[in-house]
Amino acid sequence: MAMTVNIYYTGKNGSARAFAQEMVDSGIVGKIRSENGNLRYEYFFPMDDPETVLLIDSWKDQESLDIHHASPMMGDIMALREKYALSMRAERYVTDEGGFSENDKKFMNEK
Repeated sequence: MAMTVNIYYTGKNGSARAFAQEMVDSGIVGKIRSENGNLRYEYFFPMDDPETVLLIDSWKDQESLDIHHASPMMGDIMALREKYALSMRAERYVTDEGGFSENDKKFMNEK
């Protein structure tokens, strides 16, 4: 059962965006994306909050996420969080194996 964790990083004076940029530039994001079980690792920027960055972090299963959390890379991520003095909040979602209903699909324009 796949899972997604939405993590909202919030800082001051652009620190959350600087954190995300350093995560990319340092190669950490690339390493996470190549980990076994990682399905998605992407940053987004809310239009109405320039001090927050949203990370969408999806994994094949809990075991894959646990292995990621136990990796030495987590120390690097935590150090960057501290460097940029970020606060965090998270939401966790589990994939609906049934997918979208036919009624929901009427409103989608998938390509």
